Parts: sequence; structure tokens; C-alpha cells
Amino acid sequence: MFEDEATGLKLLRHESEFTIPEVFGIVNLDGDSFLFMEMIEPATAKPSFWIDFGTNLAEMHEHTHSAFGLDTDNYIGSLAQSNTQGESWIEFFAEQRLRPLIKQAVDIGFLESSDLLSFDKLERSLNDFFPEERPSLLHGDLWSGNYLVGKEGEPVLIDPAVYYGHRYMDLGMMKLFGGFDSRAMESYNEKYLLESNWSEGIEIANLYPLLVHVVLFGGGYLGSVRSILRSFV
Repeated sequence: MFEDEATGLKLLRHESEFTIPEVFGIVNLDGDSFLFMEMIEPATAKPSFWIDFGTNLAEMHEHTHSAFGLDTDNYIGSLAQSNTQGESWIEFFAEQRLRPLIKQAVDIGFLESSDLLSFDKLERSLNDFFPEERPSLLHGDLWSGNYLVGKEGEPVLIDPAVYYGHRYMDLGMMKLFGGFDSRAMESYNEKYLLESNWSEGIEIANLYPLLVHVVLFGGGYLGSVRSILRSFV
């Protein structure tokens, strides 16, 4: 897990304008392991923090690749995340993101047959919600606990689940649990214009992190999953 996180941090450090802590190594000591990395000193955000955040994120998303996915698998939280590469975002989203978690949720006993029918119907209309775009370099787990304020008051990203995917995945997670100022989205849109129905697309994108939460933390998140399915199926 730490090796995969180190790989993601190094990729973001090389391919984005965000401050990313430097990884010094992975340490194994008396049966325990930890990631040895640069300390980010606590600081106060500068006035342009959120504008810079949105601009940096847009520029990061403009870094592209020939395929969706990554040449290595990694983790989102403690769950394994498959990054098997493909040319189609819709196929990647369905096969590498939704289906593995749907299977786990079924095995645990959280999802019912009616939920599976709703997912099948939704899959047939995914093209309506994700505009065709090049693969974007994604943080992959962009909730408010995974950014910091750097020593110069600038935005810092940590704890990624990196892959190349549709940019709605990062934007959706930013909206899902809150904690991001609206100025970030405004400056993002100025730099990398969003489609008119982007708010619907990020709702669909959020099925992935919500299913992650169902599998990790229990059925309390099923209501949110089913609410999205009811809205779009």
C-alpha cells in the first residue's frame, strides 16, 4: 500500500503545480511499516488559496495519457483499486470502478436485486452523463481531509489514489462531503471549461466513493447510493 501511495505522490509532484510532500522512503521496522516523507508545517491559507487550488486542479487534469487507468493498481482507503487500462472511460468506470464494489456489497449483503437492476439500467445510459474527454490525471480521493495548507499558504495534496480517468471523479468527490470553497470551482471552470450538465455527471461519478463507503463502513451510505439511482434511472 505504501509503495503505491509513494508512486502516486511522486506522479503528482512531477505532473502538477500543487505542493506535494517529498517521499524519502518506506520504512519497515519490527513488523510495522510507514511512509517516511516531508513534513508540511501548519500555516494560514493565503488570500488566493482557493483560486490557486482550482487553477492547479484544472492544470493537473489537463495532463493526459493514452489510456484510462494506470500501469499499476493501488488503493482507495484500504480497498484495492484496479487500474487495468482501457481506451473507453464508460467501460473503465463500469468494469474497474462500479462492478468490483457492487460485487463486494452484494457479497456482504447490502445490495438487493432491485439495486442491481438499477445499476444495469444506469450503465446503459452512462454516455449521457460523461462527455467524451481525454484521460485526466486524477488525485483519486479528493475529499477535504486530503488537502493541507503549505508553509507559504499554498494548497498541498496528500494521500492520493492516482489514475488517469474522467475529471468528474475528482470534482464529484469535492462536492460529496464538502469542505471546498466555491471559488475553487469557479477558477477551475475558468481554466478548464465544464459541460452544461456537469452537475449531473458528478452525481453519477460519486457512486464510486459512496460504494467504497458502503463496503468499508456499512449500509448507512446505501441511502445516498439509492437516491442517485432513483434520480437517474
